[in-house]
Amino acid sequence: MLGVIGGTGLYDLPDLEGVVEIPIETPFGPPSAPFIKGVLGDTELVFLARHGHGHHINPSDIPFRANIYAMKTLGVTHLLSVNAVGSLREHLPPRTAVIPDQIIDRTVQRERTFFDMGIVAHVGLADPYCLSFRRSILAHTRDAQEQVHEGGTYICIEGPQFSTRAESALYRQWGADIIGMTAMPEARLAREAGLCYGAVAMVTDYDVWHDSEEDVSLEMIHRVLKENTETGRRVVRSVARAGLPPCEHGCANATRAAITTHPDRITPEIRERLSVLLGGVA
Repeated sequence: MLGVIGGTGLYDLPDLEGVVEIPIETPFGPPSAPFIKGVLGDTELVFLARHGHGHHINPSDIPFRANIYAMKTLGVTHLLSVNAVGSLREHLPPRTAVIPDQIIDRTVQRERTFFDMGIVAHVGLADPYCLSFRRSILAHTRDAQEQVHEGGTYICIEGPQFSTRAESALYRQWGADIIGMTAMPEARLAREAGLCYGAVAMVTDYDVWHDSEEDVSLEMIHRVLKENTETGRRVVRSVARAGLPPCEHGCANATRAAITTHPDRITPEIRERLSVLLGGVA
């Protein structure tokens, strides 16, 4: 099953057929919004508006753990994230679709793991995006529009404020290519949940580093959001109708050898709380 998390501007998928709304509760509280389930082509799909209906949830207040846990509960195997981002590179102008392959996490106050409160797991995250799924997303994005960039590092900041000029310059020195507020801990949690996670990041602006462009503002972002949103919908439609690729990189088994807590120390309460994620591996 394909899961889609829509970022700023992408709040629905009009092409879905057989639509039903699914409210769901998790051990980590309610998700951002009720899930919308339907079918595109032969692929079952569930959609979630990351910031809630009407975009009322601050980036740092997004219930990331509840969102990912609910996706896993509903049977999602591949999770496509659609992000609105700023560009830190001249060759990535607004309206470019970037298929990132790396992330730098600069968030500081978000719950970043399912494995706490009595259970410890160190899950590998060297490549935060599933390589198999990323290749598929790239191909379908190229079908959707001309301005597509393969690879790139997404730096995730806490927000909700945009960067200072000094920060923007620093992130460029670090090798970051795009900047946003929602890739983390979403990617971490997706890996812990054994999901094939991929993203299409739609550039809305040049952040504040660019001397010849106006500084990023909400007004600027809104100018390009409508076009970017339509591109995001085309990508989702193409991915779903083509069918989901098999994973060649073991995403589903990411947690299998990562739990370091001795089985005797994992209480029934913890097992029940994380039953959807553990799947008998601990």
